[in-house]
Amino acid sequence: MGKSPLDNEALIHSPLFASMSELEFNAVTAFLERRHYKKGELIFSEGEPGREMFILLTGHVVATVNLGDGKRRKIYDFEPGAYFGEMAIIEDAPRSATCTATEDTDVLVLQGLDFYRLIFEHPMIALKLLSAISQVMTSWLDESSRFLNDLLRWGETARLRAITDSLTGLYNRRFLEESLNSRLEGNGEVKRSIAVLMMDLDRIHEINNAYGEAGGDQVIKAVAGGFRQVLRDADIAARLAGDEFAFVLPDTTLQEAQHIGERLRAAVANLTIPLSLKDKLGELLNTKVSIKTCLGVAVSPQHGNTGPALLAAADAALKKAKERGRNRVVVAE
Repeated sequence: MGKSPLDNEALIHSPLFASMSELEFNAVTAFLERRHYKKGELIFSEGEPGREMFILLTGHVVATVNLGDGKRRKIYDFEPGAYFGEMAIIEDAPRSATCTATEDTDVLVLQGLDFYRLIFEHPMIALKLLSAISQVMTSWLDESSRFLNDLLRWGETARLRAITDSLTGLYNRRFLEESLNSRLEGNGEVKRSIAVLMMDLDRIHEINNAYGEAGGDQVIKAVAGGFRQVLRDADIAARLAGDEFAFVLPDTTLQEAQHIGERLRAAVANLTIPLSLKDKLGELLNTKVSIKTCLGVAVSPQHGNTGPALLAAADAALKKAKERGRNRVVVAE
């Protein structure tokens, strides 16, 4: 087994993480994907969309720009511990240079989507990351405070509304699908094992019939609130619609996915959910309900190599779970 990137001295002492505690450092690295490039291999080209930033673990990377006459000029050499590509995802702009591995090179990759997850899930960590980035960009020194405040404010409002579900605070279908496709389409040599779980609540219509949609919404919100106790930092939970949920579990085997699915099922089954709402006469009604759930599990590459294929496989397994009596976890065939 290869050495963990957490033990890499260049990474530990990188200026990107210099001000972080060990706990904060571990929280960031949970979002990183390791990738290998051979000597001479292109990492990205000038003008391409920028959706990832890179942290150099081992090897050497050179950045060049096109001078317009067919010639290229080297503008920077990156050594282990350095990072590059961050401005394209911060500004949502094309790459300003071409980066190439000049020897066999290992990097850690932070997806742009995960960069924004850090901003509103771990705002203090994100602030430290942005501060580290701003310190090495002299052109930003006079306006770094305004930039950081504006970016954090934007990340907590516009981006939050665009990628989250207003009722539960979970991610929405769009973010989950984009994140899943981004991970599966990565160009690393080693394909990652990614699990997808689909869930819906058993007989939620009975609660809606008895207590109205407001009661059903309280149940959905309470169920969603318990997911974080089961899921890991890098896992993604989303509400698709109504009482339907989906989960993306990076670097997860089938056995691990089944185990997490069973823990989610048990967590929901063990909930006692208080409801507080008004009846048809306007009287306040306080009661408690419980609910159970079914889950379908699919894992790449066994059940599919694309986002739509994995979601369809997990959804088919979910339907079988319902057919077999509900309150259970079923693996895709």
